[in-house]
Amino acid sequence: MRDRARDVLVLLPTFEERATLPATIAGVRSHAPGADILVIDDGSPDGTGRLAEEIAAADPAVSVLHRPGKQGLGTAYALGFARALAGGYRYVVEMDSDGSHLPAELPVLLAAARGDARNRGAGLVIGARWVPGGRIVNWPWYRRWVSRTGTRVARIALRSELRDLTSGFRVIDAGWLARLELDALDSHGYAFQVETAWTFERLGCPIVEVPITFVERAGGRSKMSLGIVAEALANVLRWGWRLRRPRPHSSEREITP
Repeated sequence: MRDRARDVLVLLPTFEERATLPATIAGVRSHAPGADILVIDDGSPDGTGRLAEEIAAADPAVSVLHRPGKQGLGTAYALGFARALAGGYRYVVEMDSDGSHLPAELPVLLAAARGDARNRGAGLVIGARWVPGGRIVNWPWYRRWVSRTGTRVARIALRSELRDLTSGFRVIDAGWLARLELDALDSHGYAFQVETAWTFERLGCPIVEVPITFVERAGGRSKMSLGIVAEALANVLRWGWRLRRPRPHSSEREITP
C-alpha cells in the first residue's frame, strides 16, 4: 500500500469473483481515487487471486491477501479490520466485489462518515436497502422475502432500531472499529454483518443508514446457502435469548463463597 497519510481502506473479500472484480476495483478507483483497496481472496479456484495480483502489480493502491481456502466472510473482514487498524487508516469500507454495491454511491457513504460543519460524522454508515429511497434491482421475490424477513427477525430479537442490519455496504470510523473485540466475534458467514452492527449499536456508536441501490450480482454465483442462513438465524436467536435472560441482582453478585 502507498506510503502516505492513510485515510480510507476498502476491503473486498473474494471467492470466485474473477468476472466482476476488475470492474469493482476500477469503480472504486474512479469514485474514491484516494482510497486504498485490500482484496482478501479465499483461494478462489477460478483464479481471482491471481487476477487480483496482476491488478495490484499495476496499481500501488491495490494489495492482496491470500488465504488457503474458503473461511467465511466474517473472518475475512475481521482480518481486514486488523490490517486497517495496524495500518493507521481513518475509515474502513466493507463492500461486495460482485457488482451488487455501486462504487458511485461510495462518496455519499464516506461523506456521512466524515460529517461537515453542521453534522458530526457517524461512527458507522450503513448503505441501507430497507429505508426510504433504498432500492433493489433484479432480485426475485423470494430473495426479497428472505432478506426482509431476516432483517425483521433480527430487529425484534435484538431490540435493534436499525432498518438494515444485514447490509454489507458500510463505512466504519476506525476509532469505533478499535472498540470492537475482534476475537470475541463468533460469526463466520453473513451473520457477521448483524453481529457487528448490533455491537456498535450497543456501544452507543452514532449510526446513519444511507439509502442505496442494491443490484443483483453482475456475474458469478451467489455464495448464500442454507448453512449460512441457518448460522445467521441460530446466532440471532442465541443473542436475543442472552439479551432477555434474567441476570442476577446486584446483591446476589456481591455474595462471596
